[in-house]
Amino acid sequence: MSFSFPKRLPLARTPTPMQFLGRVSADLGGPRIWIKRDDLTGSALSGNKIRKLEFTVAQALEEGCDTLITCGGVQSNHCRATAIVAAQLGLHCCLVLREDAVPTPDGNLLLDYLAGANVQTVSKSEYVRNLSGLFAHWQDWYAARGHKAFVIPTGASDEIGVWGYIAACQELKQDFNEQGITPSSIIVATGSGGTQAGLTAGAALFDLGARVTGIAVCDSGAYFQRKVRDDLEHWLSRYRVDFSLDQLDIHTNAEFIGPGYGIAGPEVYETIRYLGRREGILLDPVYTGKAFHGLLELIKGGDFAGETDVVFVHTGGIFGLYPHRGNLIPNENRP
Repeated sequence: MSFSFPKRLPLARTPTPMQFLGRVSADLGGPRIWIKRDDLTGSALSGNKIRKLEFTVAQALEEGCDTLITCGGVQSNHCRATAIVAAQLGLHCCLVLREDAVPTPDGNLLLDYLAGANVQTVSKSEYVRNLSGLFAHWQDWYAARGHKAFVIPTGASDEIGVWGYIAACQELKQDFNEQGITPSSIIVATGSGGTQAGLTAGAALFDLGARVTGIAVCDSGAYFQRKVRDDLEHWLSRYRVDFSLDQLDIHTNAEFIGPGYGIAGPEVYETIRYLGRREGILLDPVYTGKAFHGLLELIKGGDFAGETDVVFVHTGGIFGLYPHRGNLIPNENRP
């Protein structure tokens, strides 16, 4: 199958490492767990969003835009990454963040301000009810001042952002060859669906031979089944790729969402502490902590029985740890 990538900016530090979790694998008694370290795609630019923004911001520049507008939760990794990319490229940036209370400038939000973003917080009800209207308002606001704004959806999860993790699958194929492994499963946190969509299509395009499972951190399994398929249908339509979605196994696990988006239970905090002390790898409570906890529970439950190697894609989120500090340090270790 032949296809070509659209224009792309070199924003991420890639290829990222593929690391074997020897102690955790031994603790569980198999399968071997490998972690794709996309938390190392940069410093303040760390995480999976950068791979998507390489294509999304390239499209914005192609259209002559000098301003990026996007949205998310007040601790959005995507918004933080967009703000920093905009600063690096000399672009304006407007962030529409949902939050009912007056937010503390901590974690990702602190970095948004440091990068010079125009931060606009709105109530969660208004965000859900009128996000398209908010986007239109700020596009008009910038246009009145002589700027052209490009709107990026939540998580850069659309038909453009899909390319980020299609490209990552080309990298994963090389990782598998170098490590001499043939994983049967690739696991990733899914919060807006774009990373899961790109991995699902990319695994087929590059013949990885592994099923991609998105472990949902919000919404529902049915929502992500639809969202991933919608993103890929729009991708096929826009880029005219000779590819059939009928051959794809879109798979989402919604067992580990917990109380809701951005809210973690004690078991997730314990998983974060566990991986930190066993392997020196840091997860976050919003995305990777939930997903990795889900992976451990599925392994314990026998879901991967008979599989030799499983790959977990670490999508970053380290700055999201800080607002959760009170839940991460056990009482006996507090000063």
